[in-house]
Amino acid sequence: MSAFMSAFASLVGSLADLLQPLFQTASTAAAIILFTALVRLAVHPLSRAAARGQKARSRLQPQIAELRKKHGRNPERMQKAIMELHAAEKVSPLSGCLPSLLQMPAFFLLYHLFSSSSIGGEPNALLSHDLLGAPLGGRWHDALAHGGPFGGQGLVYLGLFVIVAAVATFSYGRTKRQMAAHPMTPAAGPDGQPVPGMGAMTKLMPLLSFFTLITVAVVPLAAALYVVTTTTWTAVERAWLYRDMPVAGGAMATAA
Repeated sequence: MSAFMSAFASLVGSLADLLQPLFQTASTAAAIILFTALVRLAVHPLSRAAARGQKARSRLQPQIAELRKKHGRNPERMQKAIMELHAAEKVSPLSGCLPSLLQMPAFFLLYHLFSSSSIGGEPNALLSHDLLGAPLGGRWHDALAHGGPFGGQGLVYLGLFVIVAAVATFSYGRTKRQMAAHPMTPAAGPDGQPVPGMGAMTKLMPLLSFFTLITVAVVPLAAALYVVTTTTWTAVERAWLYRDMPVAGGAMATAA
């Protein structure tokens, strides 16, 4: 693990050296953003596949509702019929999870790298790097202790919070409209009854983007940059990938 972290630190350092002529003292922060973009580019094919899967699942909702109505008294037959329908349409219910799962290692690598005082037995030189005066290994509470929320370091976090809030608001509105235009059939358990709590979870889903604010506040600034970059990328990517999937507001506007 130590050798792996040393190699990862060298990668971040090399990217920072490459970007130094353009970004000067903010080159390491820029390297983290570039690293995040490269990770997102790597998983983009999976995001495209997930979008195709979600669109296919939306198209299958009427058929799934019919199957549940038809086999409501035979839960095993109903589940088998739904699985056969997914197989026939080549739709995986889990495809949407893969892009997020594959990004988690990159986030934890950055978190660990900028939380460790030493890497490979040597002092972690990356901890001396900063973004506009805010240390990349520091957290929001550290910034509050050095000038408060509107001090030099606090303003860096304030800027990140503003970006996350704007992206979350955009994602919230779009997700709510899509869910209204394409309501999903509630997930059912083996007995054919709706899974307890799934209704509440469905209502909570559009709000999940706002929880990113908490993450940005408690992780090292370097990891926060990863979170902000990938969250923004996700919002833009989803808007593009689902551009041909009507939302409730768009449908009403067309009807008007």
